Amino acid sequence: GQRSRLAIIYDILTVIWEEGGAGPTRIMYRANLSYDRLRRYLALLMEKGMVVEHRDDEHVTYKLTRKGLKALEEMRRIKSMLEALGLSF
Repeated sequence: GQRSRLAIIYDILTVIWEEGGAGPTRIMYRANLSYDRLRRYLALLMEKGMVVEHRDDEHVTYKLTRKGLKALEEMRRIKSMLEALGLSF
């Protein structure tokens, strides 16, 4: 079925966290998103102050901010509570 918006955000934040920062292609494949959708979500996450973009000559890397990490930790807690109840997001 379709992943919820929350699940997609969770997946993106998780990939960035696990990789210690990741480029768009890596996030796209690991979070299973089209480039277009990924771009929209990254823009949203940057606007909310959860993700920051680092650019050098040829690479773009996305990293979690403190706020992004905190959000991910909260989401992880909620996710495991829901799973304990047989639910998911």
